[in-house]
Amino acid sequence: MTKRLVVATRNVHKVEEIRAILTDYEVCDLSVISDPPIVEETGTTFLANATLKALAISELTDALVLSDDSGLEVDALGGDPGVFSSRYGGEDGNDALNNAKLLRELEEESNRRARFRCVIVLARSGESLADFSGAVEGLILKAAQEGEGGFGYDPLFVPDGHEESFARLGEEVKHTMSHRARALDGVKGWLAENG
Repeated sequence: MTKRLVVATRNVHKVEEIRAILTDYEVCDLSVISDPPIVEETGTTFLANATLKALAISELTDALVLSDDSGLEVDALGGDPGVFSSRYGGEDGNDALNNAKLLRELEEESNRRARFRCVIVLARSGESLADFSGAVEGLILKAAQEGEGGFGYDPLFVPDGHEESFARLGEEVKHTMSHRARALDGVKGWLAENG
């Protein structure tokens, strides 16, 4: 019997990425929970926000809950947008506004170093069980490099060792090296031992 893992998100892209990596589990989004609350991300760190979401949702289901918080940290901006990555442009989840603001902020900057960071928390029955983190280093382009894949800041981010953005590299490559993939490696190890 396949075990169910509820991801504490409404983000379809995120769920698809997790589902592609955790293939031994039935990975579901919040639609499997009736009337799930919107958990305010009031934490100042990725770990705090992931924990808030994991604990709140795990009280509503018997299934194991996975929550992640992730974002882009740009050196020249002192680590911003960080925990505000999804609403950096002023409207939650608006990739175009977020990318436009980032390019404006970096217009005069020569230092384009950045990283995607992800923190994942596993919880059950209102209790945090484990947390994992992953990061991928790279550069921010001066203009978007659109492609068939990716979302968010992917068209602007080129991971170290590559010449194309995450949006152009495609899902297969991204799933082997993204910040979320690296955090999920830890999750896979934990699940193998703890089921």
